[in-house]
Amino acid sequence: MRQYLKTLVMILPFSAVYLTACNQQASKTTETMTDSTTLAALPADSAFKKTIDGKEVKLYVLKNKNGVQAAITNYGGRIVSLLLPDKNGRMTDVIVGPESVEGFEKSTEPYYGATIGRYGNRLAKGKFTIEGKEYTSSLNNGPNTLHGGSKGFHYVMWDGKQIDPATLELSYLSKDMEEGYPGNLNVKVTYQLTDDNAVKVSYEATTDKTTVVNLTNHAFYNLNGSGSGDILNHTLQIDADNYIPVDNTLIPTGEIAKVTGTPFDFTKPTTIGKRIGVDNEQLKAGKGYDHNYVLNQHDDKKPIATVTGDLSGITMQIYTVEPGLQFYSGNFMEGKNIIKYGKPDVFRTSFALETQHFPDSPNQPKFPSTLLKPGQVYKTHTVYKFSVK
Repeated sequence: MRQYLKTLVMILPFSAVYLTACNQQASKTTETMTDSTTLAALPADSAFKKTIDGKEVKLYVLKNKNGVQAAITNYGGRIVSLLLPDKNGRMTDVIVGPESVEGFEKSTEPYYGATIGRYGNRLAKGKFTIEGKEYTSSLNNGPNTLHGGSKGFHYVMWDGKQIDPATLELSYLSKDMEEGYPGNLNVKVTYQLTDDNAVKVSYEATTDKTTVVNLTNHAFYNLNGSGSGDILNHTLQIDADNYIPVDNTLIPTGEIAKVTGTPFDFTKPTTIGKRIGVDNEQLKAGKGYDHNYVLNQHDDKKPIATVTGDLSGITMQIYTVEPGLQFYSGNFMEGKNIIKYGKPDVFRTSFALETQHFPDSPNQPKFPSTLLKPGQVYKTHTVYKFSVK
């Protein structure tokens, strides 16, 4: 008996050490699992509790039968998060941007996830003429107007109505001469999360005076997950044989140029970073890709662009009825803003693909018209469909 007790006394300390090590390892495993799970979490609803312009900010959550979730706020009509499974089944948030309303308000990048209007993209010197009368919008991008002006749709409060668990309707009245645009414009934007893991964005607008309209969404994507690094190894394909060259203020020159033999040729799957650093005047003008592509077809029957994250295998296909696609490669990101999960928005940590009419169309007679007249209904839509490779 004494020998048994002696042996037990010798064994117990080693057992305690072993159990402590096991507990520590289990703790580490739990931490790792928690860290992974964090990437699958939607922003807290409490982070969007605020009143702006006399209206309550809200965060709406859309869900489909596959467990995919999208979070959208009525502040700027912004897509805040989109949680999708990667090739290993791990839920990944592919939308880059802040995780609170204060983050959006303070960000030096004003367009994260936003609905863009009244006129998406640039207007040269902020000027345009309708029926012989010249109008001027505010200059917020050097000598030009960008994405509607200083207080475009990205900074306004939308009225939200959740139609069902997968559908959100946002509406806004842009009053006559708001940001210099004529006409009272009634706008409706509908977000629908479908059961085949697609986000459909539908736009509708009417006016009581002839005006210009070019609506789009400016979500910033990283298909490897928000905060996971740069997007240079993402593979991109765009169904466009032509693009629109720009001057040094990123206003179209009026030319429509072939992509063949240039760094702008994405007619075959190519990594975003493959040619982004070559000596090219157009790339210097935009500090990378910040150009509109003239789509070969836009009847929403087949994808006009396909992007795949190199690490996640998540693939996004874009379908649209719009004639153009603005490709932006995150050239002006400088790490000045904190995005989700405490990460900085470092250089080229995301990309944007904005379906739209062409930039500066009101001043470019050869480009498709963006005029909307009383009695007409502006209607367009784009579908972003996700899968894994």
